[in-house]
Amino acid sequence: MLAGALLSLIAGLWGALALLDVSVPLPRTSFARQHGPLMALGFLGTLISLERAVALGRPWAYASPALAGLGALTTAAGLAAPGRVLLTAAGGWLVAVYIAVLGRRTGTDLAVQTAGAAAWYAAGLLWIGGRGVGDIVPWLAAFLVLTIAGERLELARVAFLGRRASDGLVATAALIGAGAAVSVWWAEPGWRLTGLGMAALAGWLAVHDVARRTVRGTGLPRYAAACLLAGYAWLAAAGTIWLIAGRPTGGAYDAALHAVFLGFVMSMVFGHAPVILPAVLRIRLPYHPVLYAPLVLLHASLLLRVGGDLAGSSGARTAGGVLGEVSLLLFGACAAAASRLAARAASRLVGRERS
Repeated sequence: MLAGALLSLIAGLWGALALLDVSVPLPRTSFARQHGPLMALGFLGTLISLERAVALGRPWAYASPALAGLGALTTAAGLAAPGRVLLTAAGGWLVAVYIAVLGRRTGTDLAVQTAGAAAWYAAGLLWIGGRGVGDIVPWLAAFLVLTIAGERLELARVAFLGRRASDGLVATAALIGAGAAVSVWWAEPGWRLTGLGMAALAGWLAVHDVARRTVRGTGLPRYAAACLLAGYAWLAAAGTIWLIAGRPTGGAYDAALHAVFLGFVMSMVFGHAPVILPAVLRIRLPYHPVLYAPLVLLHASLLLRVGGDLAGSSGARTAGGVLGEVSLLLFGACAAAASRLAARAASRLVGRERS
C-alpha cells in the first residue's frame, strides 16, 4: 500500500514536470494527463485511508488504501478505465470505514471527515461517468479540505472549543459540499460557492485552531503551527480566487489549484507528518529544525509560481513549480535524516545502559 502511494507520488511529480514544460523523458503520457488524480487520490488518498484503517484496527478497513494504491498504479500505467474504477471503489470503501468509526463514537468532527470521504466517492463516480478531471476539482478539493478540517476540529474540541464555534466550521463545510454539488450542473456558481466556503473555513481555522496559540511555543508545536497557519493563508487565497473568478482559466486556474492542493494540503502533510508517521508506519520522526528548510522552500516556491501565473510569466511559473517539487523531495530527505539520527541516538543510549 505504501509502495503504491510512493510510486503514485513519483509518477505525479514526473508528470508535473512535463506540464511545466520541463524537457524530461516521460515513460507514460498518463503521468501528465492524470497528474491531479495521481496526487490527490493515489498519493494522498492512500495515506489518508491507511491512517483511518490503522485507527479503526479492523483488517477489512485496509481494503481502501489497497484499492487506492492499486488504482493509482493502474492509472499511471495508462489503464484509465480500470484505474478510475479502483480509485472510486477506494473512496466508497473509505466511506464505509468512517461509518464504522461513527458506530463507535459520534461527533461533528467525524461527520465532517465522512463528508470528505463521500466527496472522494462522488468525484470518482463523476469521473467514471465521463467528466474530465477539471470538472471534478471542487469535489477533490472538498475531499481533502473537509478531511483536514474534521481532524483540526477534533483537536480544537480537545482544547475546549464551544459548540457554537464548532457550528461555524460545519456551516463552512456545508458551503464547500454544496458548491461541489452545484458545480456538476452550474460550474460558475458552484465554484464560487466552494470558494466562499474555503475562504470562510480558512478564517474559522485561523481564529479557532490551537495553532494560533502553539505557534508561540517551541520545537514541534511551533513548527506544526507554522505549517498550519501558512496553509490556512493559501486556502484563503484559493477560495478568494474561486469566489471572484468562478471557474477560472489560464494562470488564475493554476494559481488557485496549487494554492489549495500544494500550499494548503501539503503544508498540512508537513505539519502532521511527525505525529502521523510514527502512528501509521511505526517510523519514528522526531522534530528537528532542519524540517523548516523544505517548509520555507515550499511556500517561497509557491509564491513564485502563483506570482508567475497571475503576471503571465511562464518562466516564474516553471521555476516555482520545479522548486515546489524540490521542496517535497527535500522534506522526504530531511525526514529520513531526522529518523536515522533518532535511531542512532537511541542505539547509543541502549549501548550505554548495557555497559
